[in-house]
Amino acid sequence: MRTLHHRTSMRASVAAAALVSLSLALAGCTIGASVSPTTPRPQATAGADPTPRPGSIASLGEPEELTTGLEAPWGLTFLPDGSALVSERISGRILRIPAGGGEAEPVGIVPGVEVSSEGGLLGIVASPEFAADRTVFASVSGADQNRIVALTIDEDFGSLTLDRMLLDGIQTADRHHGGRLAIGPDGHLWIGTGDAFEPENAATDDSLNGKILRIATDGSVPEDNPDASPIYSSGHRNVQGLAFGPDGTAYASELGHRTWDEVNVLRPGEDYGWPETEGIAGDTGMPPIATLHPDDASPSGMAYAAGSLWIGALGGQRLWQLPVDGGTAIADPIEHFVGEYGRIRTVEVAPDGALWLITSNTDRATWGGTDPRPGDDRILRVPIVRAGA
Repeated sequence: MRTLHHRTSMRASVAAAALVSLSLALAGCTIGASVSPTTPRPQATAGADPTPRPGSIASLGEPEELTTGLEAPWGLTFLPDGSALVSERISGRILRIPAGGGEAEPVGIVPGVEVSSEGGLLGIVASPEFAADRTVFASVSGADQNRIVALTIDEDFGSLTLDRMLLDGIQTADRHHGGRLAIGPDGHLWIGTGDAFEPENAATDDSLNGKILRIATDGSVPEDNPDASPIYSSGHRNVQGLAFGPDGTAYASELGHRTWDEVNVLRPGEDYGWPETEGIAGDTGMPPIATLHPDDASPSGMAYAAGSLWIGALGGQRLWQLPVDGGTAIADPIEHFVGEYGRIRTVEVAPDGALWLITSNTDRATWGGTDPRPGDDRILRVPIVRAGA
């Protein structure tokens, strides 16, 4: 059994610079955390001074409503024709959204979905070869374990079939399922899992929970994975956001406990501190590149576009923008749409470069609920105004 270990040599090399930046960040924000000055961590925090030149960061245009009337939507994936598929957590349905928006069209119900407070049908992602293989991968909460499955969508989008199971043995629970899926630039399937509400799961190789998993789309373990295991990294509490920069940098957003939510850069074989460390509070694991207070965030889906990470907030009911470059946060996190649309579950980049946001206000079983607005839940299209445009 592997347990979390100290990163003393790495921390020592950045301690002096990090202590200065952390002090500035904490001075400008309302955090409510007690942080020891002996545990500085290099990261950006809401309230820190931005460093890029004015006008060098992308901004957002006016949102456009694409679809309404969804019930507890969770995952979203785009298809080659520009349309999208969306999963509903509680119903287990997959629906198709026309490229230009419009009424959601039912495709089918995924078999074997077991609903709990946070479990059900979660993330979905289309195969890179969808036009040929008609395959969509899904994260499914079951009665005895969670699993990653491959589904086949028929040519007319009128039905789906459970084709095969790629990975099982992920512990199920009432909460903390993770559930986000993404296809990386390496062509592999990346999976965020939660600790199943048992924090010790995150710190041991005996569990697939509290991890980032990476497998090939046929279910095999890539040769360059650490320890010939599906486990790519460990020490995560509840990962619901995965995104990749243009240089291949892998990012994850992670729901914290009481004090810090995290944005991390993923490195093979590394641990990220949980349960001994939460955000900047502690001295184990890889440090996050940014932290946010759970009241302002509780991050779920995340996407990369135009030099920034775009992170949906559940409890915080807003969209966060984190400018990044090569795995480094280069400015203070920026908030958008505070309270305007309620909880934001998923963020994806459409083929035309705009963001699609999924709200999560009908999903009343989960923490941080809000009263649904008329038409909830909905999908919004938000254009990105690129810096210098």
